[in-house]
Amino acid sequence: MGAVQTASHPSDGRHPQDANPPSFESVWAILQETDRIVKENAQGMKELRESQKELVEIQKATDRQQQKTESELGRLGKRMGDVVEYMVAPDLREKFKKFGFHFSESSQKKEVIDEDNDISFEIDVFLENCSKAMLTEVKTTPTTEDVKDHVKRLAKMRKYADLRGDKRIFLGAVAGVVITDNVRKYILKQGFFVIEPSGVGFTITPPKGQPKEW
Repeated sequence: MGAVQTASHPSDGRHPQDANPPSFESVWAILQETDRIVKENAQGMKELRESQKELVEIQKATDRQQQKTESELGRLGKRMGDVVEYMVAPDLREKFKKFGFHFSESSQKKEVIDEDNDISFEIDVFLENCSKAMLTEVKTTPTTEDVKDHVKRLAKMRKYADLRGDKRIFLGAVAGVVITDNVRKYILKQGFFVIEPSGVGFTITPPKGQPKEW
């Protein structure tokens, strides 16, 4: 009976596939490639951070320019409002006569301040007589928010007058250079008069029915 041959194994315990370890050159090539990838990623992250910084600076510059533009527009709008106010005010008393209002006095930029009762507001053009007064708000381009503010102003005027025993009737008007159809309708709906340019002068449109009284 022949002898049974057994497969021989290396005495150091390694498997046959480990008999040919990677060469120095292949390991070095892998390390170089890894280093290249790491450096590329690091450079990419650096460029990304720099780009983010540039975007932040661009956004800051944009915000500053926007704030400057809004500020300039605000000042321009105020100057335009002042121009409209000084154009309208001198003839306003005469214009309101056709509606049966005979105001004996007219003032501009009238300030009402009552610190004890926390009341303060400004009236662009204030027309008055012994029984009635008209509070006119002047804006270059009035908005519905401006009209709402004017409603609050009339309410404050009523409160201020009552605290002093002033029983006069208060009315409101809104003047503007450019008034959209929606805003014009809203002004009239609140019971205010609408004052707007017409040719070289201006016209006054009354609300339907009786103007609202405060």
